Amino acid sequence: MPRLQSRKLSPWAMKWMLNLFPPLLFQRIKILEFSADFQYCRVRVKRSIWTRNLHGTTFGGTIYSAADSPLPMLYWQIFAQRGLQVESWLQAGRIRYEKPAATELILEFRLSDEQVAWATGELETNGRFRQSLDVQAVDQSGAVCAQITMEAYVRLPRDKRGAPAA
Repeated sequence: MPRLQSRKLSPWAMKWMLNLFPPLLFQRIKILEFSADFQYCRVRVKRSIWTRNLHGTTFGGTIYSAADSPLPMLYWQIFAQRGLQVESWLQAGRIRYEKPAATELILEFRLSDEQVAWATGELETNGRFRQSLDVQAVDQSGAVCAQITMEAYVRLPRDKRGAPAA
């Protein structure tokens, strides 16, 4: 398997970088925590005048935006910490709104050791993988306001002709 280097970030640096990312910053979405192994991320969606819809609850698009970045970023850094460069992005997502979000929300992203081992095997064997993760947007009372399924696509880098880079 190619061993291209990727930029390793500390959990603090990754959190800082994403918290300044304009699509998150302007929607009052804050990354609260990345675990040291990048298998966990906690995100807060804060209520504000900028994130309220006509009913006074949080825009659905804001909730979806909070779920957009963490999963591909977790995989990017899991492999970067191992010295392997990958390209990762969110390929698909589905959201089901369960109830209006009248308070701030918390989203938690957890990748198990088994999920990471499977992803590593797929990357070594096929040079790419897709993996889904179910996430819940939970309000301050513990009620689930949205169920979100995110699908990350991760692959080894390609050269200009589209072949895997060495």
